[in-house]
Parts: sequence; structure tokens; C-alpha cells
Amino acid sequence: MSKTIELARHLERLHINNMYKSDFYWTWDKTDEELEAIFTVADALRDLRERNKSTRIFDSGLGISIFRDNSTRTRFSFASACNLLGLRTQDLDEKRSQIAHGETVRETANMVSFMADVIGIRDDMFIGEGHKYQKTFMDALDEGYRDGILEQRPTLVNLQCDVDHPTQCMADMLHIIHQFGGVENLKGKKIAMTWAYSPSYGKPLSVPQGVIGLMTRFGMDVVLAHPEGYDVMPEVEEIAKKNAAATGGSYRKVATMEEAFDGADIVYPKSWAPFAAMEQRTKLHSAGDQAGIDALEQQLLAQNAQFKNWTCSEDMMKRTRDGKALYLHCLPADITGVSCKEGEVDASVFDRYLVSLYKQASFKPYIIAAMILMSQVKDPVNCLRALDAAGDSRKWF
Repeated sequence: MSKTIELARHLERLHINNMYKSDFYWTWDKTDEELEAIFTVADALRDLRERNKSTRIFDSGLGISIFRDNSTRTRFSFASACNLLGLRTQDLDEKRSQIAHGETVRETANMVSFMADVIGIRDDMFIGEGHKYQKTFMDALDEGYRDGILEQRPTLVNLQCDVDHPTQCMADMLHIIHQFGGVENLKGKKIAMTWAYSPSYGKPLSVPQGVIGLMTRFGMDVVLAHPEGYDVMPEVEEIAKKNAAATGGSYRKVATMEEAFDGADIVYPKSWAPFAAMEQRTKLHSAGDQAGIDALEQQLLAQNAQFKNWTCSEDMMKRTRDGKALYLHCLPADITGVSCKEGEVDASVFDRYLVSLYKQASFKPYIIAAMILMSQVKDPVNCLRALDAAGDSRKWF
């Protein structure tokens, strides 16, 4: 029996009917079994590809991507995921579209969605705006489908917003599951999600928020560490607390990187901007106050510089369990002496975990593909069985 068939049997036991035709905004919108289904399908798709089996479930169709911020890994992961399933991709460049001439969100949403099956949107730059834009875009598609403009309503994959980065954090989680030999081995493991120094400012909060919002669902001891003033959204912290209480794990905040790293099994040192400052930045942006934004940037860079000791050094890694914690990063990392003078991580630490980091990143296309498949296929169990049984090879030679 192939691994894919074993995974299909497992999928059959899960309650997943509500995933069909549903959007993927935040991980905490999904049930435990729905998240498990994403992991299961991602593993199955990877197994099929590794065995040179075709995973095309679409004969035609489009995956539309909208990146309102720069991206490498997520952009190519979305394109790879669509291609894996048989969809072509088209990226909307807002600067080269009619949006620059005042086209409304409703008009843009409908015009780009003819014959589209999935929309991937990344909008993480401004607190209070990213998720709102995604929701406004998809509400416009609801109207377009209801009014007969669209013959089908595409589903959404959140490729990062101001609140969560579900494709990244789900990929991180699947990497952890594989590294520790299964979900059953994660209970009681300590993961340190810590702020780390960066010589740049304005990094989104969605990764640390996504991590504490997701990884508290697996019975782990999740620790958030940051200097004073670098708080994340309080509502996401409340979600983390509730998750931990429900799963027998724990969630707590500490004030030093050292305390977070002590005895940790997994460490995730990454820079992010203070929530309050990002709220202020959004207000300045809305008011068109570029001088105010520039002044805020200088203020935040000076604030960051006070905490250069918050870095993932060799000495810091020695504090982890047996000095061998799993090091995670969403990439690109600010590497001391390589990409910057002083940064989030020492070059020697980063180099030692390079293969593991790239493996971590490799799960993202399969996570996105699984999200698309689960939203587009009414019977994913028989879909996996059919793909496994088919004689179609991905490559002929």
C-alpha cells in the first residue's frame, strides 16, 4: 500500500465537509481536523510527486496572485502549488493595472476572476488594512457570483496579511511534525518565538502572531519573548492562551531572549515591528503624511538599535536543550556579517541549519496546494485514490 493511500484512509476519518468552497484566512478559523487535513493532503501530494505521479486535478483554470509587498518564497510557492495541480498562474501587478487609475476593489476583483479557481493575496504592510483588503476583495466576488458576473466564485488563500501568515506557519508546523516524528511527539516540547535585532524596521507581525496562534494547538509550551514595547496584537495572544488551555500546553511571555531559549526544543528568532508603532504608521499612511512616516522610521531604527544583544548567537543556542534546538526562520534572515553588520542570527548558526531551513521552506508549496485542493475538491479522499491509481506520469522520460 502506498503512502498516499494510507494518508487517504486517514483523511477519510476526519470531519472536513466544510472545507469545500471555503476560504483560508487564518489558521484559528479552522478546526483541528481541518488543519490535520491540510497536513495530510500536503504529505500525499509530496509523496505522489516523489513517485513521479501526476497531481493534475485541473485541465484548465487560473490561479491569480496579488502581492502588495515584495516576496520570493511565497510568490514562487503559490505558482508552484498552482502548477502542481494543473492551474496556470497570473500575477496582478497593481502598478501596471488600471488600479493606478482609480479602479475600485470591486471592479478589480471581478475583472481578474473570470475563469479563476483560486486567488492568493499578500497584504501585510499596514496594520488594520491587510485582512480588510482580502475580505473586501472576496466580498466583491460573492456579489459577482450572486449577480451572475462570474460562473464560479474563486476561493482565497491568504498568502500573508497583517494578522496571520497561515501558509508560512502551516509549513513551519509540518516541518516540525516531520522533524519530531509525528504530532504525538510534540506535547510538552518548548518552542521559543523570540524577537531578534534587525537593522531594518517595519517587519510584519504576522509570523510571530501566526506561530503563537497555531503552535499552541499542539500541546506545546509556547514562549513569546520580546523587549518592552514590541508587543503583538492582544487579540491574537488571547487566542494563544485559549488554545494552550484547551490542549494541555502552555503559553507565556518572557522579557529576555535567554529565558526563552533556556531548554527550548525549537527556536524561532525573528524581528518584527511594535504593534503600536505599526498602528501609528497606518494612520500616517492614510493621511498621506510621508514626512511623519520617515520620522517614525528613524525613531524605530533607533529603538531597534538598543537591543542588538537580542541575536541568535552560538552562546544563545547553547542554552537550548542539549544545545541542539531546531532553528527556524521564515527567510530571508538578517545574518550577522553576511547580509548585515549585525542581525538576527550569527552566520555560523545559520550555516549549520541551512539544509534544515531550506527543507522548512520546501513544505510551503505543498501546504498551499493542499489548501487549494481542499477548497476545490468535494471528495478529496477519492481524489487522492484516483491520483495514486492513475498511470499518468509527471515526466515521461
